[in-house]
Amino acid sequence: MSSAQGASYSLPEQRKEEFRRYLEKENVVEAITKVLVGLYEEPERPADAVGFVKKYFGGPMGIDIEATKQENQELKDENNELKKIIKELSKKNLELRERLEEYEEPQ
Repeated sequence: MSSAQGASYSLPEQRKEEFRRYLEKENVVEAITKVLVGLYEEPERPADAVGFVKKYFGGPMGIDIEATKQENQELKDENNELKKIIKELSKKNLELRERLEEYEEPQ
């Protein structure tokens, strides 16, 4: 194996190690461990293990994330369209004001 090949194999491992250290530093590993221990220690296994984890971390329950993302994108698109309309109307308003000034007598 050449040294170039060896370097390419160590890069993914290096990235994994950096990510692992990041997770430990930010206490993510500890938080996940606690929730998994809590799940393990439940006298009766919850029917919805993911729901249990979400509840532990304070996540919303019963919300369709994909639908929320879709709605968010639709609202962003609508907002952009409304901004375009405002820009067009502002331009038209300015043009009409300028035309009106031509017909008004100076006071």
